[in-house]
Amino acid sequence: MPTRHPTTAPDGQRSAPERSSSELHTTTTTGEKNLLDPGFELTLRPMRYPDFYERYRDAIKNTWTVEEVDLHSDVADLAKMTAEEQHLIGRLVAFFATGDSIVANNLVLTLYKHINSPEARLYLSRQLFEEAVHVQFYLTLLDTYLPDPEDRAAAFAAVENIPSIREKAEFCFKWMDSVEKLDRLESKADRRRFLLNLICFAACIEGLFFYGAFAYVYWFRSRGLLHGLATGTNWVFRDETMHMSFAFEVVDTVRKEEPELFDEALQEQVTDMLKGAVEAELQFARDLCGDGLPGMNTDSMREYLQCVADQRLARLGFAPVYGSENPFSFMELQGVQELTNFFERRPSAYQVAVEGSVSFDDEF
Repeated sequence: MPTRHPTTAPDGQRSAPERSSSELHTTTTTGEKNLLDPGFELTLRPMRYPDFYERYRDAIKNTWTVEEVDLHSDVADLAKMTAEEQHLIGRLVAFFATGDSIVANNLVLTLYKHINSPEARLYLSRQLFEEAVHVQFYLTLLDTYLPDPEDRAAAFAAVENIPSIREKAEFCFKWMDSVEKLDRLESKADRRRFLLNLICFAACIEGLFFYGAFAYVYWFRSRGLLHGLATGTNWVFRDETMHMSFAFEVVDTVRKEEPELFDEALQEQVTDMLKGAVEAELQFARDLCGDGLPGMNTDSMREYLQCVADQRLARLGFAPVYGSENPFSFMELQGVQELTNFFERRPSAYQVAVEGSVSFDDEF
């Protein structure tokens, strides 16, 4: 099992001791609280962060259920696949089974505790529901794709018995766990550690690990395979895009309120973090692709991941480092229902049983 709760954070700061609840939070010079000030604000009027509330309302409009996904044709597709392709899909769903659980735990144990805005906590509550739906979807995938109970059990324990997935989990814990034991963000060092947690959560896990996984799904779909998986992934993709956009908006808000946190040292740490995420995901790609499959290999995935990592850095206001371009024409040209072009356009529509539309702030 991956080691949890390291004694030091990536920036060398030790976990802070528990603090008395009687300690006062800090305020701005105007007397208003900042988003990361300790406390638990409850008042929605006057609303200080209305954008977070609107994001919550948009998320409600985009409800979907696992029962809407038809996986029957996928079973026949799996039977036609080569051993290499079956290995890839088995590893992929094993990662899915654990990835969203890591995300959900961080939502509850860290983000909800420290983002001091009732509007933002409304959105986080909705996001937790969506992560639960994703976990249910991946549970259904495993039950459908892996009829043997021992194979299913091994997939659910992937973080313990599949090295490439364990490495990704270790990466997550390295950057995220050091904040879990903090009850209050009392110091600038505490807030920097929280920012590293949030950026890892948004840019690396949801913004890189999952986007790498989506590429494999749409590679299969471009070949006319696994339409049920692609349909469910469309909806997961939509949700993850909104989650990432919300997290980056939190980062933007903190940058406005406490710009001194965003110094050269933080930029270096975030850049190193994204580089580490790319390497961890490349290890996963080597496991999935082996010597390479038609239209999918480690070299192409490296270019793709580097392209996505540069986009995440640019969104955070930091300099890109790779200069790579997207090598997957099926990601740019296929359309993928209403998601359209991931790299050139913004997804819209995509709502189930409701009217209206959602626009996203982030390009893919």
